Amino acid sequence: MINFNGNIVEADVARVSLNNRGYKYGDALFETMRVVNGKILFLEDHYFRLMASMRILRMEIPMNYTMEFFEDEILKTIKVNTNLNNSARVRLNVDRGEGGKYLPKETSVPQFNIVAEPLEHLIYQVHPFENYKVDLYKDFYLAPGLLSGLKSTNKALQVIGSIYAKENDFNNCLVLNTNKSIVEALNGNLFLVKGESIKTPPLEDGCLKGVMRKQILSLLQNNPNYTIEEASISPFELQKADELFITNTIVGIQSIGSYRKKKYINDTAKAILNSLNVKIRLG
Repeated sequence: MINFNGNIVEADVARVSLNNRGYKYGDALFETMRVVNGKILFLEDHYFRLMASMRILRMEIPMNYTMEFFEDEILKTIKVNTNLNNSARVRLNVDRGEGGKYLPKETSVPQFNIVAEPLEHLIYQVHPFENYKVDLYKDFYLAPGLLSGLKSTNKALQVIGSIYAKENDFNNCLVLNTNKSIVEALNGNLFLVKGESIKTPPLEDGCLKGVMRKQILSLLQNNPNYTIEEASISPFELQKADELFITNTIVGIQSIGSYRKKKYINDTAKAILNSLNVKIRLG
């Protein structure tokens, strides 16, 4: 069962119109959230990112699109899907509706849908990493700037990058911007650890304004064991790093095992993950 504009319907009944702007132009945004025991993790961060993104895309925001409204709609969707147990992955899609060519019609009204699927674990896990291989994806580049960081449905680079990774037996790839700086992984933000220093690309480089990225930065902000820096990462820095790890809301932290001939450890990532789980339990 899915939630289609507030109505719970069977998945095979829900149909998106051929005139839907999300379908025709990628004129849509989405949030992927983790729900544990009836609680939407980091709901406020997801909601305010969605609202900020709608404003950047000049979407009209209906008066009823409050945080409480989406919380109720998500939990309503979870409740009717009995197979979700206590942990679920939820995708909330918001599009501009129908009408117009590139220029939307003034009568276009935003629509939303919510799809949920089960997750195996209640808390974030330490994932196997020794055989997790990455390389640079250099067929196409992201443009620096905040528009590249929107979580929109226009993900052509990530789609073909994922195909490239599979064809070349990589678990993931690191994406570059047009300045040849590393921006992120195909499915999450990137962190680089060298000694006691932890570095992640700034939003201005074109990386996603990740919700988990924000959580990690918040955890590290007052930690005396590390210094944190938001700065551009050169491909040459990968060979000198002690650790590389990828973050997103569903996986939490995925450590990278190797980049070309370089091997990494995951000590810092494990410590951060433990702190993250403690924060979630206490929250």
